[in-house]
Amino acid sequence: MNLQKSLEWFGVITAIVYSLLVAFNIGAEFLGFTLLLISAIAIGVWAYLGKHKGILFLQFFYASAGIIGMIRWF
Repeated sequence: MNLQKSLEWFGVITAIVYSLLVAFNIGAEFLGFTLLLISAIAIGVWAYLGKHKGILFLQFFYASAGIIGMIRWF
């Protein structure tokens, strides 16, 4: 598996885990928002390498949401 595929799927999996942690409301919100930030970075790098400008722009929003969530839950 090449770097781009690895980044894409790592980002997808961390985003799924983030969504589940927040949805289950089990007190793991900080970890969830940390995973959202990690996911946004991974998918952002993937988008940059693949010249997917719309997805790259979206990842800036998700990264911001992850940072805000981490600050609020800390």
